[in-house]
Amino acid sequence: MEFEPVIGLEVHAQLKTKTKIFCGCSTSFGAPPNTHTCPVCLGMPGVLPVLNKKVVDYTLRMAIATDCKISSRSRFARKNYFYPDLPKGYQISQYELPIAEFGHVDIEINGDKKRIGITRIHMEEDAGKLGHDPDRPVSMVDFNRTGVPLIEIVSEPDIRSPEEAGAYLRQLRSIVRYLDICDGNLEEGSFRCDANVSIRPKSTETFGTRAELKNLNSFKNVEKAIHYEISRQKEILMEGGKVVQETRLWDPVKNKTSSMRSKEEAHDYRYFPDPDLLPLVIDDEWIDSVKKSLPELPDEKKKRFQEQYSLPLYDAAFLSSSRDLADYFEECVKLFPEPKQVSNWLMGAFSALLNAEGKTASESPVSPENLARLLDLVDKGVISGKIAKTVFEEMAQSGKTPEKIVEEKGLVQVTDVSAIEEVVSEVLARSPAEVESYKGGKTKLLGYFVGQIMKETKGKANPKIVNDVLKKMMKT
Repeated sequence: MEFEPVIGLEVHAQLKTKTKIFCGCSTSFGAPPNTHTCPVCLGMPGVLPVLNKKVVDYTLRMAIATDCKISSRSRFARKNYFYPDLPKGYQISQYELPIAEFGHVDIEINGDKKRIGITRIHMEEDAGKLGHDPDRPVSMVDFNRTGVPLIEIVSEPDIRSPEEAGAYLRQLRSIVRYLDICDGNLEEGSFRCDANVSIRPKSTETFGTRAELKNLNSFKNVEKAIHYEISRQKEILMEGGKVVQETRLWDPVKNKTSSMRSKEEAHDYRYFPDPDLLPLVIDDEWIDSVKKSLPELPDEKKKRFQEQYSLPLYDAAFLSSSRDLADYFEECVKLFPEPKQVSNWLMGAFSALLNAEGKTASESPVSPENLARLLDLVDKGVISGKIAKTVFEEMAQSGKTPEKIVEEKGLVQVTDVSAIEEVVSEVLARSPAEVESYKGGKTKLLGYFVGQIMKETKGKANPKIVNDVLKKMMKT
């Protein structure tokens, strides 16, 4: 029997507000435990929450960007459960009347486009964080995160593979970062995901019993966990067993999921409207003002990059995947108007540098101005492409301009034909066997000779002149 996966994702994105959703405490990451707290977020008796307007603005941005229907009237509810990191004994969220519903996100897999529906987007507050002592049976709680604003983005069960799940998540993360409402940091937990996974026989419409997967802290782990869960459920069904509805934890060391607890249903949380918060009313004027503030989004930018700069789809998708990188590219192209050459560098040496240092394009030690000047030196033949990579590395370390580095290290490209002819003669003279083989038809040896000449000139010889001189001298 062939089975089909049915996957839905619940994504929590922490909003980049300076203060919490219902009080004035800071949301900054990394403070000493329990220093960003107050009577409101600690749930002291008699305190009242006050909604942070910026949270609503940011949520509206996401709702508009994903083509959701925005509710003119929504309200907050209390989600009741008892856990040590929840000081009030309930979490303020939205339930029956969320702020946005019925949106979508478009993804692309192997050149094929697919639309993933969004069931709802709603606002809620985060819980605290538990820390477990490895040496003693003691747990400690840090309430700094309690009350930090989140939006929960719930997808329709439209995803049919781990790869689609990864593409959907990457697209969502790209959107929230373009909107500048969330930093998208999976490691710090400001962008996190739970996956609901079930399988069913192909060509059937009835959903199977789902398992919820938690502890998914990277795109790679999301895909690996879903792969594992699909295989686990297939094995159970093929052996005649039944999949149990439960919450399972992903173990990235063992590459497997394990049972955490039975899966709760909505009625287990005893939702009811929060009596301390009035319904939220959003008029058309508010929505229009947010629409006007939206930046160009990833898909729009990708399309424009293809049309305006004549870039291939791959390049345009790569450059538009990050707003920082897209902005860096356009700054560079303003100064050095050769889009494909700029794109090649950004996809190559530049990205390698950022990945090695864990930085974004806006944090790059090489400015767009200096990269444009480096490419201009190559274009004018002052230095070779090979030397340019050496200069780029030095620019990243020292912050110097490319011209200064080329001058200090004497890296100007050799374009004197007679000087190159002299080196070519020396290389050919000590390689008589290779010369005969080349003349005998082994033309691939040209690369060998070029390599030897570049080695002799320490990479400074102009490659085009080297090739021309070599071909001319080996004909005679």
